[in-house]
Amino acid sequence: MSREILIAPSILAANFARLGEEIAAIDAAGADWIHCDVMDGHFVPNISFGADIIKAIRPLTKRIFDVHLMIAPVDPYIEAFAKAGADVVTVHAEAGVHLDRSLQAIRGLGKKAGVSLCPATPEQAIEYVLDRIDLVLVMTVNPGFGGQSFLESQLEKIRRIRGMIGDRPIRLEADGGITRDNAAAVAAAGADTLVAGSAVFRGNSGADYASNIAAIRIAAEAGRVPKLQDISVQPMRAGEDALVR
Repeated sequence: MSREILIAPSILAANFARLGEEIAAIDAAGADWIHCDVMDGHFVPNISFGADIIKAIRPLTKRIFDVHLMIAPVDPYIEAFAKAGADVVTVHAEAGVHLDRSLQAIRGLGKKAGVSLCPATPEQAIEYVLDRIDLVLVMTVNPGFGGQSFLESQLEKIRRIRGMIGDRPIRLEADGGITRDNAAAVAAAGADTLVAGSAVFRGNSGADYASNIAAIRIAAEAGRVPKLQDISVQPMRAGEDALVR
């Protein structure tokens, strides 16, 4: 199943001194989802923000909140982020002992469930949970910091995961070092949801953000290989519940 390309700006790259304004700006600029990178200083070597920030910015936009939990252990915090306003909750395959149980917990709270894979983690880690997930997030940098360079080695992993997904209604997301220069290759490999931080928040205005988002989207769309079944697929816009079903 071919899906519309979605752009999910990561607010990790936003100006936190005026975070509310930044959320409004990327909403108006054409962001499909809002990607929230939660880091604990333990699973990854950085600390970002917690559920209270998610709760504070939730009223500022109706866009899908794509919450990426880079924390371990993750299970004790899933409910807090779900209640704070996450629409999609993504946990790392490496961050817990019982991935299947974590995914059940997310879905039990009425949220879409995602699994993220670090660059050195093979795609086989998700083989036995594919029917429990709505999203696979492939880290195209080592998690922990924004502004890193894209790892070309992850393109082949994305291709293999696209093959594993088959016709399942699962979104395939790439996160890390995504720019207008590599978006075509990422989309060609099979990703349909692109997280971009520095490449979106470059500039000083909402107009700059809109230009950056549009450039990434155009490049990604150009990289896709048209398939016959695309003709019958109806486009889905951000905010629709069917986005990750």
